Amino acid sequence: MKNTYITSYFPLLAIILFSTSLAIKTQMELVIFLKKSGIYQGMLEFFSEGGVKLALTVLLLVMYFMIFAALKLVADTINGLSLLFFSKDLEGESLAKVRHGSAFYFIGGALSLLSLFSYTGIAIIFAAGTLIYFIFFVYKASASLTFAGLTGVIFFQVILWSSMLTGVFYLSIKIYNSIMASLPI
Repeated sequence: MKNTYITSYFPLLAIILFSTSLAIKTQMELVIFLKKSGIYQGMLEFFSEGGVKLALTVLLLVMYFMIFAALKLVADTINGLSLLFFSKDLEGESLAKVRHGSAFYFIGGALSLLSLFSYTGIAIIFAAGTLIYFIFFVYKASASLTFAGLTGVIFFQVILWSSMLTGVFYLSIKIYNSIMASLPI
């Protein structure tokens, strides 16, 4: 069966798998924190122990799902823009060629379930999947790129992603510092 849409569900499954592994790990850490702070006992008055864990897991799953879905939307936009600016392809054949690259994220999502007890492991698997997908993207799109276009695509992607990640990290540090400074000591 040779159909271009056969892997069209891989991005959704990859988002669900990564979200599930992160939600379960975060739920385990959150339950420990809630027990130490004494909040967990109060929650048991409204839910059973399994109910508390299930509710936390579902809420965290939805939160991580939204984050990964937004990242996918941004990534698709950046990929499209990089090909718009630097590709000679006018028909969109490059985008059709890279569609199967979502299998790398699907495999990474499945592997992240094996690394359930480590944020670092999940992050390494996600980063490895992203790097492999980026190499795959550049390789498949290179047929419609000149050398200058290939260099432009690579720099465009690296500069945009590093700028966004640096900006988010900087804002997170600023917010954290402002919260810590406002606490009465």
